[in-house]
Amino acid sequence: MTQKLLLAAALLAAACCAHALTPATILERAQAIQGWLVEQRRTLHACPEPGFQEKATHDHITRFLDSHNIPYKTGLAQTGIVATIGSGRPVVALRTDMDALPIHEPQGAEYRSKNEGWMHACGHDGHMAMALGAARLLAEAARAGELPAGSVKIVFQPAEEGGAGGDIMIQEGALDGVDAAFAMHVMPHLPSGSLHSRGGTIMAGALSFRVTVAGRGGHAAMPHLNVDPVVAAAGLMSALQTIVSRETSPLGSGVLSITMLRAGDAYNVIPDEVMFGGTIRGLTHEHLLYMKRRIEEMSPAVAAAYGCNATVDWRLDEQPYYPPTVNDEKAAAFAMQAGASLLGAEQVATAEPLMTGEDFAFFCRKVPCALLFLGIRNETAGAVHALHSPKFTLDEGVLYKGAAVHATLATEYLRANAVSARDEL
Repeated sequence: MTQKLLLAAALLAAACCAHALTPATILERAQAIQGWLVEQRRTLHACPEPGFQEKATHDHITRFLDSHNIPYKTGLAQTGIVATIGSGRPVVALRTDMDALPIHEPQGAEYRSKNEGWMHACGHDGHMAMALGAARLLAEAARAGELPAGSVKIVFQPAEEGGAGGDIMIQEGALDGVDAAFAMHVMPHLPSGSLHSRGGTIMAGALSFRVTVAGRGGHAAMPHLNVDPVVAAAGLMSALQTIVSRETSPLGSGVLSITMLRAGDAYNVIPDEVMFGGTIRGLTHEHLLYMKRRIEEMSPAVAAAYGCNATVDWRLDEQPYYPPTVNDEKAAAFAMQAGASLLGAEQVATAEPLMTGEDFAFFCRKVPCALLFLGIRNETAGAVHALHSPKFTLDEGVLYKGAAVHATLATEYLRANAVSARDEL
């Protein structure tokens, strides 16, 4: 009985101390490390790396964790890291992505990419800086006895841009014991410093495809002696556009975009084959499967009308299927309420779903979760260009707010879901 009373007293004392760590306090402390956050972001921006190859990024993060005595586990999905602050239940996870894009960054910033042909053009450098800031704030609070009882896991995930690193990390145990998870993505179309989320689907499911149309090539001056795959491919590309425009409800949301086309190399030669590829997106798994099935049905049928053959490759080894990202209703409402307590209600709004894909979707299939959008649009800072653009940049003025949002989500979740002494025993 004595041990039970001592544990109950310890939990009660921890809860009392935790009340000192308010959102206002977190925001003030985050603002005080804004300069450090900018340094972190610029250091990470200068070393963009492909998915599953984020070695320098991994080393930078683990050096930080070591210097702040934050325990962590590495080797998940090759370069992934899970850091843990606090102990016991409940357990909440904060997730950030690590990888970059195969984009050549133009000359300009002094901290531009040192890895030619690769660029942090999707904000992952900022995401990591904000997660590191949250880790610093939470670790300092834990040492001061201010952190509510429970554990915060910070998940640094590789290969978001196509490798489904999140799915692999989950399979390897990154979310074992986790009760809920939160993530944030910067968005250049939303006002800088604003926070947006919603219950239900917030980002689309995605699949990429490659279609090969095979004919019989020959001299362009004698097309009647050949079977022209160029004409067949053109007819097929036009036909595929009707899947969304004529076969799915205009009240639904679907995208079929053909983004690449490769054929012959000579002006006077009809090639043997044509390859084109693209992506399909849908806000529901069922919608995406319908578009997938119709591409598989239409491709050989339309090509056959031109005397050609067509095959469809879904590239799952290179670009795994990303399901729709579906926020838990309660988790999203909690996140927006926590954000309002930190930034003010006027800075928090309901998000419109986007047709972009996100492998945080795998987290949402495992535990209750919420993905949030952090606005970064600031014309003065030049933060007006789209994600995945070589001109993309972010408004560094939001970094402390993002770090504070992460830290507030974690502390408020632990406080709201405190495990009683009886449950702990």
